[in-house]
Formats: sequence, C-alpha cells, structure tokens
Amino acid sequence: MERVWKSNGEWRLTVDYRGLNDITPPMTAAMPDMLELQYELESKAAKWYATMDIANAFFSIPLAAECRPQFAFTWRGIQYTWNRLPQGWKHSPTICHGLIQTALEKGEAPEHLQYIEDIIVWGNSAEEVSEKGKKIVQILFIYFAIK
Repeated sequence: MERVWKSNGEWRLTVDYRGLNDITPPMTAAMPDMLELQYELESKAAKWYATMDIANAFFSIPLAAECRPQFAFTWRGIQYTWNRLPQGWKHSPTICHGLIQTALEKGEAPEHLQYIEDIIVWGNSAEEVSEKGKKIVQILFIYFAIK
C-alpha cells in the first residue's frame, strides 16, 4: 500500500500492481491519443469550453467476483481485495474509458471529447455549453458520481 499525492493536495491510497501488470495479457481496445484529442479540440475554435471529471470513476465499476482474488493485497497483516475496479492495474483506464464511452453513446450525448473519466464540451455561447454539459451529466448520473 502506498499513498500517492494528487495535484489538489489530497492523497490516493494505491496498491503496487506492477507484478500483476507484467503478466496480464494486453487488451485490443484502443485508448484515445492525447495529441490527437488536442488537435481535434483546437479545430473546434469555440468561444466557450467546459470540463467534467467523473469522481472516483474506477470505484464506480463493480469487479466480477471471479476476478477479485488476483487483486488481493495485504495491509497490516490482513488480506483484502477490491470489489470495484482498482487503480494501478494496467487495464483499469481502458475499461473505464470504454464503459463511459458506451454510456454516452447509448444516451446520445452531444458532441464532446473524452479521455478516460474526463470529458470536455464546447460551444459559441455559455448557454450552448451549459446545455451540452447538462445532457452529458444526465446520462452519466445514472452510472457515475460527477464532481
């Protein structure tokens, strides 16, 4: 167990899953490229932007019971395991991204860009951006906590 300090001064409790990550086969699902997202966002040339961060998104995703033993860890002599998708496992971001993407597609979300649990919308007025943001929040509120 390790504490990792976040940019806002809070800390996150993590487990070192490097050993598990080394033996976990790769996934075929693709993650968006940050540089491509930046170029796409720049091409929008909007006047207004808004960002959303889905709070504790990984911990909103249940972990199948048969998968839990591989994430077991010991702390102060007691063994624990996660019942939600843990941070630190190499496929957690890809799984999280895919589930959010699927929810937004099913809910017919307005135009947006997404990177894992971060979403950005844009428009030429504050009202337009607000309406897009509200629609996305309505869709995601079913599955995730928004901060």
